[in-house]
Amino acid sequence: WLRREREAQSGRRGGERYGRSASVEMERAQTLVVGAGVVGLAMAAALARRGRDVLVVEKAHAICTGVSSRSSEVLHAGLYYPPGSRKARLCVRGNQLLYVYCASRGVGYARTGKLLVATSEAQLSSSLPALQQRAEANCVQGLRVLSRADARAIEPAIECVGALLSPSSGIVDSHGLALALLGDAEAHGATLALGTEVLKILRNVRG
Repeated sequence: WLRREREAQSGRRGGERYGRSASVEMERAQTLVVGAGVVGLAMAAALARRGRDVLVVEKAHAICTGVSSRSSEVLHAGLYYPPGSRKARLCVRGNQLLYVYCASRGVGYARTGKLLVATSEAQLSSSLPALQQRAEANCVQGLRVLSRADARAIEPAIECVGALLSPSSGIVDSHGLALALLGDAEAHGATLALGTEVLKILRNVRG
């Protein structure tokens, strides 16, 4: 159960509210998702597609105004995580799935690729091969070792002795992604409640 308080406004004058009253609603859902950022909306969409009755609550008055709005919007390839870790597996698989999802929903994205540069011979002979080995152990596809000339052909402002190209790295419009996920969630019956803050969660007798 969710107890939610709303302000019902009967009008505005000169930027001031007047005729304001408060009402209290009781709502019930199988699943409560707290937060309407990219992660919360992705969870809501996935749960709703599986037939769950989902309610998403967000204390702000718009979606995607918290951490999601301040991210770098990078689509990571999975280069850095320890091989075999859950983060590595989910990052690599998520990278593949997100490009497909964005293309199918018209979400803005670009498969820009990423250059990891070596600025010394020591990095070129040690650090870069170690990074390549880790990335390949994570099943990152398409990695290429580049000479200084090849790297500068891609980005003339780079000063390096060599580089590693990760072609599956990219960027995404996080707000467009959030809107697409919200659309999917609502299309499968999920409900969004903005301006709704969770103050306390209590465990009932059934756990």
